[in-house]
Amino acid sequence: MPAQGKHRRPQSTSLRRGLAAVTTGGAVLALPVIGATSAFAAPAPTAAPQQAAAPAAVSAQVNSAAKAAPAQHSVVAGETLSKIAREHSVSGGWEKLYEGNRKIVGENPDLIHPGIKLTLGNKAAAPSDAKSGKASPSVARGASADRADRSERSKAAPVAQAAPAAAKAVTYTNDLDGWIKESLAVMAEQGIPGTYEGIHRNIMRESSGNPAAINNWDSNAVKGTPSKGLLQVIDPTFQAYHVPGTSTDSYDPVANITAACNYAADRYGSIDNVFGAY
Repeated sequence: MPAQGKHRRPQSTSLRRGLAAVTTGGAVLALPVIGATSAFAAPAPTAAPQQAAAPAAVSAQVNSAAKAAPAQHSVVAGETLSKIAREHSVSGGWEKLYEGNRKIVGENPDLIHPGIKLTLGNKAAAPSDAKSGKASPSVARGASADRADRSERSKAAPVAQAAPAAAKAVTYTNDLDGWIKESLAVMAEQGIPGTYEGIHRNIMRESSGNPAAINNWDSNAVKGTPSKGLLQVIDPTFQAYHVPGTSTDSYDPVANITAACNYAADRYGSIDNVFGAY
């Protein structure tokens, strides 16, 4: 029989991963052997997802109109209700101004006297911020706590309000017209009702405008308390209804008028309601 040949299994040209022993001074190191034809590429690093920026839109702050606290205006010569309402932007115009001060002004809105103090009431509301192009206030909200903190807005410093203009000093003439107007100013401060017409009418009946007038013949004179001054006030009445801040002399025109009007307000509601001896 012919001799059997020894057959070798063909060796693959690709090298498989195995272990190669390398001796170094007696130590054996096991090293991985990578086949030349089956090298693996390292996976590319995955890019970190980019964090989306949170919206941070901040709207402009809205300044709401504050209601003005009721203010007062001291009337000066030459002013009218219409002019005062216009200059102070009174809501409702001169009609509203007159309605709120009718007790002081009297029945004739065209006749206001220097020195009286008018309550202006609420001023007209300022134009809305929507019309002026301002948006509602909002705070930006971030996607994370740190962004929310960074988006927090600082509070704006309050705007200082302008100080009101000092009231103009009023001077009164030393005559019947000036005495009545000065008395009306004092009465307005004290809340005593009365109008120029009502005071003037009663003065002309009682004393014809003479501040030194005195009645020495009526029943009061018989009792030792004659009527004195522009509105013919007896001393006990003058002392009981004397208005602080005025002279203690019952002949003083302003003191006499204000005391008499104070008495008339207490007994008749107003000097305007007096049409005869009182």
